[in-house]
Amino acid sequence: MEQKFFYILTFGCQMNERDSETLAGMLEERGYARTEDRAQADVLLINTCSVRENADKKFFGTLGLIKKLKENKPALVVGVCGCMMQQQHIIDTIKSKYSWVDIVFGTHNLHRLPQLLDNLIAEKKKQREVWPEHHGIEEGLPAHRQHSFKAYVNIMYGCNNFCTYCIVPYTRGRERSRMPEEILKEVQGLVASGVKEITLLGQNVNSYRPESAEVPDFPALLRLLNGVEGLQRIRFMTSHPKDLSEGLIQAYKDCEKLCPHIHLPVQSGSSAVLKRMNRRYTKEQYIDLVGRLREAVPNIAISTDIIVGFPGETEEDFLETLDLVNKVQYDSAFTFLYSVRKGTPAAEYEDQIPEEVKHERFDRLVEAVNTISAEKNRRKVGQTEWVLCEGESKTDAGLFTGRTPDHKLINFLPAAGPDGQPISLKEGDLVQVEVTSSNTFSLVGKAVTL
Repeated sequence: MEQKFFYILTFGCQMNERDSETLAGMLEERGYARTEDRAQADVLLINTCSVRENADKKFFGTLGLIKKLKENKPALVVGVCGCMMQQQHIIDTIKSKYSWVDIVFGTHNLHRLPQLLDNLIAEKKKQREVWPEHHGIEEGLPAHRQHSFKAYVNIMYGCNNFCTYCIVPYTRGRERSRMPEEILKEVQGLVASGVKEITLLGQNVNSYRPESAEVPDFPALLRLLNGVEGLQRIRFMTSHPKDLSEGLIQAYKDCEKLCPHIHLPVQSGSSAVLKRMNRRYTKEQYIDLVGRLREAVPNIAISTDIIVGFPGETEEDFLETLDLVNKVQYDSAFTFLYSVRKGTPAAEYEDQIPEEVKHERFDRLVEAVNTISAEKNRRKVGQTEWVLCEGESKTDAGLFTGRTPDHKLINFLPAAGPDGQPISLKEGDLVQVEVTSSNTFSLVGKAVTL
């Protein structure tokens, strides 16, 4: 039987990347093999993101290019899935302008891909199946993991926060948490296969609330996983400041495998803008929270998300954001221009900010963030860090790359052996590295011979 191939293109966040691992696993169970060549694929899937307008534009642009592949290879099965498919106006656009797409499905029925493929063949007609809401959590789905030494682990799905700019609650549904025993079993299996680092995923991991008396919340889950023999590092993404508890702060002190890094999206430094965003905390409360984190874990690295140009944002509001950035001193920040998302309350606000004003403020914010990040990295020079090696650097020949416990990217020289030759390294090795220099977004170092 002739080998068939699949190609998956993923847009968006770590949740989407994890979903694509499941899609790949299901296709491999059906006998397909992965290819990185779109032209070789028999099944081509695009897993979409809705968080930013640019993601929408990139998706439709890519879909236009794929039409040419479909014309050259009519048997090619093209499927689109993910967050964008949970919006009716997107589905309508695909039906009217991209009717050649074979399969459309959403975030809630990801597990239905094999059945949709079967239906496509048996019924000889396009498959459009998007569930408006979730029907529980599907456990035990196969996965083709991106890496052998680190892995994403979903602990919950959905979001109940309804920030006025965000489409996620409408595309991912309401919050639902996996049972801790299922998560523990998955992590133990990953560790047995060689995984050393896990990243726990959720739209808001702080809201993890399973129906479990023994593991009732997120800090309790961290303590449970901290006891997994062989696991060396625990990370998580992402946290909502309003739900970050004293229990989680204490877990940083008690769980030696929990890495000293937290991604804590602030979105704005103006309490007035935060209220319009429905974030449910003030600038002062956020700064106090950062202080408590640093008091408990002095070496903790803090990264964030910041939106520039939210409707109604004044120059004074923006200066409040700059003030917060200077007070908090972030290790890094993801900065975004506000993007109108159809279906969200903020899309209907009349006081939208002109694009030129957004861009001018954005440039000032990036300059402030990068200056602080560069200084933070400079202070690491001379320190020795344990680095989880991720393989050879893609940008610097002869160097390896990896992450420090506080999630800083470092490119480093391998240590020399007794014969003067570089000691062999591979993905997943934990290496002590001395930081020798720094850049704005990364570190440079050399491995230390033990």
